[in-house]
This record gives sequence, C-alpha cells and structure tokens, in this order.
Amino acid sequence: MKNPALGILFVAVGLSGCARFDHIGKPPTFTSATATKEHSAMLSPGLPLRVDPETPTEAASLWSGARQSLLGDRRAIQQGDILTVVIEIDEEAEISNASDRSRSASESLGVPELFGLPQRVNERLPEGATLGNAVNINSSSASSGDGSVKRNEKLTLRVAATVVDVLPNGVLSISGSQELRVNFEMRELLVSGYVRPEDISRQNEITYDKIATARVSYGGRGQITDVQQPRIGQQILDVILPY
Repeated sequence: MKNPALGILFVAVGLSGCARFDHIGKPPTFTSATATKEHSAMLSPGLPLRVDPETPTEAASLWSGARQSLLGDRRAIQQGDILTVVIEIDEEAEISNASDRSRSASESLGVPELFGLPQRVNERLPEGATLGNAVNINSSSASSGDGSVKRNEKLTLRVAATVVDVLPNGVLSISGSQELRVNFEMRELLVSGYVRPEDISRQNEITYDKIATARVSYGGRGQITDVQQPRIGQQILDVILPY
C-alpha cells in the first residue's frame, strides 16, 4: 500500500467495528467465563493460611474454629474466595452561583489658561475647536454571570466478586463481573478494588464505600446501545474539527 498511515486507519476502524458485527441478526455473545482473572484466582491455591494445629479432639468437635465447621468464619479471606459487593448509590448535589459587576469612570482634561497660550492657539484651530476641554473620556463596563449544577444519581446493585490476590499487608484485591442479556441487549456490571478483611460483614458482604480504589462500571452493548452511540466517523470528526 502506498500510504501506510491510511492502511493503519482502515485496520483500526475495522477492529473497532468488530464489536458491532458480533450481534448483527443475533443477541450479543457472552464473555468467556474461563478467560477472566476470577477464574485464574480460583484455580490457584494461593498462600496457605496461618492456623494453629488442631488436636484430634478439636477436629471432631462442632465448636471448632475451622471454616468448614458449623460456627466457623466463612468470610472471604484468601485467593479464590467469593464475596458479595453491595452497590447502593443515592447521591444528590446542587450548586448555584451568581455574580454581578459594574464599573463607570469619567476623565476630563482642559487647558483654558496657560500664560495666554491657549487663546493664541484657539485662533489657529478649526472652527469649533478649543483647548478649553482638550480631552474628555467616559467609560463604563458591566458583567453578570449565572451558573448552576444539579446532579441526581441512584443505583442499587449486588454482584459477586472474587478475591484475585492477597497483598503483603493482608488487603484483598477483588474483581467481579456480571452479564445479563435481555432480548438483543447485554447489560454488563464490572467492579474491582481493594478491601480489608475486617470490613467484610458476617454475611460475607461489603458495601462499595468500603472498597478502596473502587471501579464500578454499569453499561451495555447491543442494538439499542448502537443506535444511541454516534458513528465512529462522527466521533473522530468531533475530536479533529476545531469548530
């Protein structure tokens, strides 16, 4: 090809359009569940937990502290464990600003008498001109501005996440994904972040406000999303065109 840059552009546009071709005449395809970080974490045994050796009597007792016992702690604590992330966002913010500014000024300069020179000069000036009011300047300015921001967000979701890694300080790295297909539209929910084991409730749940570096994404793909999104060429022109 004579123009390599043009070829690269065609390849990029073609790859970006592959996602749209996936659901032409059929529902969107689910993402493979075996090619995720969650699946890899479940396959890996992870680091062993530090537990005290049990005597034969304690191993057979119902009051044992082991996780498999009746009263054991079943909260997620090691790589591959699963916990529930509760996302309840109900936020509302409203900001209103107003400003008003005005200014006026007037300057006047005249030379009616200066050793008799103005009278001599006035005789040589055109008719109507005089040094009595040589300079007279008036200026005024005014500005006003109004601004307001109003935001209302509400989202309630629950998703199962997997412990994909245990950091050296004991903090758990979690990642979870969920896909729901309704007719020809796929709804996707992604969540990831870092949590402390002590913040996980006895019900093996954690709220989103206790997740550090939380990343929550809720969107979709399918025929409805394609109609709502502008074409790729239009998005490129919006970036390139200055006006």
